Amino acid sequence: MTEAINDTRKAELLSTVVEHVDITTFDARPIIDAMGKMSFTSRDLARATGIYNQMLNDPDCSIFLVIAGSTSAGGCMDLYAELLRSNMIDGVVATGASIVDMDFFEGLGHKHYQALEVPDDNTLRSLYIDRIYDTYIDEEQLQDCDHTIGAIADSLEPKAYSSRAFIREMGKYLAEHGKKENSLVKLAYEHDVPIFCPAFVDSSAGFGLVKHQVERAKEGKPYMVLDAIADFRELTDIKIKAGTTGLLMIGGGVPKNFIQDTVVCAEILGHENVEMHKYAVQITVADVRDGACSSSTLKEAASWGKVDTTLEQMVFAEAGSVMPLLASDAYHRGAWKTRTKRAWGKIFD
Repeated sequence: MTEAINDTRKAELLSTVVEHVDITTFDARPIIDAMGKMSFTSRDLARATGIYNQMLNDPDCSIFLVIAGSTSAGGCMDLYAELLRSNMIDGVVATGASIVDMDFFEGLGHKHYQALEVPDDNTLRSLYIDRIYDTYIDEEQLQDCDHTIGAIADSLEPKAYSSRAFIREMGKYLAEHGKKENSLVKLAYEHDVPIFCPAFVDSSAGFGLVKHQVERAKEGKPYMVLDAIADFRELTDIKIKAGTTGLLMIGGGVPKNFIQDTVVCAEILGHENVEMHKYAVQITVADVRDGACSSSTLKEAASWGKVDTTLEQMVFAEAGSVMPLLASDAYHRGAWKTRTKRAWGKIFD
């Protein structure tokens, strides 16, 4: 295949940009109200939305957005950014892919694309196109993301950083050089909302940081490192200071267990009266019979002392299809307008 044909085919496949849903442009309250009078997943979603609204109305509640999976690439990126901009969340725990390969990636000016067809994946590989189900990413643009992460690492003092501290530097970079106003990483930096990625290097960040360490080592120079223990310590510190907390969880995986385990960690540190997470919503398609569902349902998590079972709701649905309704409902009910801004990121300054 010649380069000219290659370029033409690649441009053809990367011709339709994923447009992220804007929860401010439609009012889902009537739909959620109607779903509350239905059954099955519709009623579960309505109850979950009600619990999220209770979190927003509770003056003592700090809310954590917990993200796993590829909903950011699939069209929910601006939704998450709006939750942060409108003071509807106070902290984020996510996979590295959600934060780096998706949000930071678009913050640099790159895009995700709808797959109008799915040709042989070996063909995609030959064109440097990566696929997430029916979504495409330009591998050459993703490598720009890798190199930018490496450049940020090169600019920092060679010492240990939590993922929160490094992501803050990423937000600072976007505030100065970014090309997208509503990047979650950028807005988190500007609003002092901490973002934690407990498996940070399982993303494009990993490539850039490995390159940083290898090149520094070759030059005989010290290099920066990520401190996973600091992640756990810092997030637990926020939990201890926050008291009442609520979880809005999309998917599961490491981020889900990481935020839940802060309760147990606080107890081990001697804080015997630390509250379990009072509110919890999880949207997932994972089953529980084979030990999946990211290890447990919310009710099961109560046995570990992590989540109170009074105000919890599992919603078994693909998150991209239901989060726009939940978030739009909460946005238009407007409890966020009078919420106190926590700015938990400031406690580490």
